Amino acid sequence: MTHPSAQNEKTALFIDGANLYATAKSLGFDIDYKRLLREFQSRGNLLRAFYYTAVIEHEEYSSIRPLIDWLDYNGYSVVTKATKEFVDQTGRRKIKGNMDIELAVDAMELAPNIDHMVLFSGDGDFRSLVEAVQRRGVRVTVISTVSTQPPMIADELRRQADVFTDIVELQPKIGRDPSERTPRAPRDDRESLQHTPQFLQRPAVPQRVGAGDDFEND
Repeated sequence: MTHPSAQNEKTALFIDGANLYATAKSLGFDIDYKRLLREFQSRGNLLRAFYYTAVIEHEEYSSIRPLIDWLDYNGYSVVTKATKEFVDQTGRRKIKGNMDIELAVDAMELAPNIDHMVLFSGDGDFRSLVEAVQRRGVRVTVISTVSTQPPMIADELRRQADVFTDIVELQPKIGRDPSERTPRAPRDDRESLQHTPQFLQRPAVPQRVGAGDDFEND
């Protein structure tokens, strides 16, 4: 398939929220989602920007809710689902929130209508999705990092992508200015999900979901 010029190609962003947050955190910066959207709008015909995240239900205040609401009103298509709780073999209560299936379904449905898929994730489980989308003539860029030890991106995903971009290269364009004033969350806010962006967190030490609880993203 012959791809159109960059300015004319139809592009869609697929952001694995938990994975992107962990990647940025490992590099010591916060994502400015307004700048991120503008950056990719300037690169071509951006049809859709998906953001995927799991949320913990039945809480008086969820620390990720302000981000979800902002994204929803500012050009992103936000896809959420409730986390699931289970007890592992050691008796520890764990919270599971995996959005891989939702992202994959949306990508396959949109593939016939786009030229370029940009995936913000380093999760090796997406290798098969990338390959399937490529078979439909879509060029795939994967954005993560190899600048950490260990790298945040699985080697098989990096190799499968048509283009791999280290997010370090994008930091000047999509990173949040650390000098900006950060909003404070309500006093009763609990850091219920590990991927809550730092600029939406209280400066206090984050609390665990609960005694003996763990949050899992896969």
